[in-house]
Amino acid sequence: MHSLQPLLSAFVPIWILTAIGYLVSRTGLLGDQAELVLGRFVFHVAMPAALFTMLAKAPLHSFANPSMVAFAAGTLAASLLGWAAARWLFGRRPADQAIAGMAAGYVNSANLGIPVAVQVLGDASFVGPVLLFQVLLVTPVILGALDAGTDQGDGTNRLLRMVRMPLRNPIILASALGVVCSATGFRLPGALGHSYELLGAAGVPTALITLGMSLHARPAAERAPEVATHRAEVGLAVLAKNLVQPLVAFTVGSLLLHLTTHQLLAVVVCSALPTAQNVFIYARQYGLSTALPRDSVLFSTLLSMVTLSAVDWALTAH
Repeated sequence: MHSLQPLLSAFVPIWILTAIGYLVSRTGLLGDQAELVLGRFVFHVAMPAALFTMLAKAPLHSFANPSMVAFAAGTLAASLLGWAAARWLFGRRPADQAIAGMAAGYVNSANLGIPVAVQVLGDASFVGPVLLFQVLLVTPVILGALDAGTDQGDGTNRLLRMVRMPLRNPIILASALGVVCSATGFRLPGALGHSYELLGAAGVPTALITLGMSLHARPAAERAPEVATHRAEVGLAVLAKNLVQPLVAFTVGSLLLHLTTHQLLAVVVCSALPTAQNVFIYARQYGLSTALPRDSVLFSTLLSMVTLSAVDWALTAH
């Protein structure tokens, strides 16, 4: 079994930046509106820049990877479980159902996937297709559901909003432009491209700072009125993310696709990554309760240290 030290080196920065966000909010250093402003900065500026630069350089042919079938199956199973529970067990609104599905099945491939893959797999080649899958397929579906679920207009207005969503949503627009650049081979001029990379690099740390700030002085509306119900929601989302998703990916990859040991390890490791902080950012941007995504990110990240170590041991011990 591999040492826990490499995994700790990947996870510790997440915990540190989240703790810094908590301290910033506790001391009032940035004022009362800091969490709101930073969340908007991540959603409208930093995250689109990061996605554009990543997709513009990504070889789109890597998306056509047979192993992605297993990863997609795990993602679909976990997301549907989270969505179904939010709808039929907890009676949440459609937009909150979308967030619950995302909390259960959207992995932290950006800032955790690469270092964990390097340490456990020896390379991060499989993380690229995972990023493409989440950005090009999963994210537009989730954002479309959020846009529809938070629109109070009539049917015609809702249809027009859906048609115009790619132009109004900076994340989808940036992703689409990145795909066009990748397909055509276009590259931004040196200084401009470097500027976008610097801007995109601010996305993950700022999102973690914002997540940490949300842990302090939660508004009354953000506290679950029924503690037991909230704990059940978070527990189910974390169970789906950390256990169901990698188990389904393993089953499909081994029994149906007959992947090699290394391919199977790559699929299951990426499926066992914790919930991405993007879920929290999306919930905040759309004015939804951030209690479930916030706690799902925190607890799935803590538990994933155990699940990732178990996956590494189970699939590499012979």
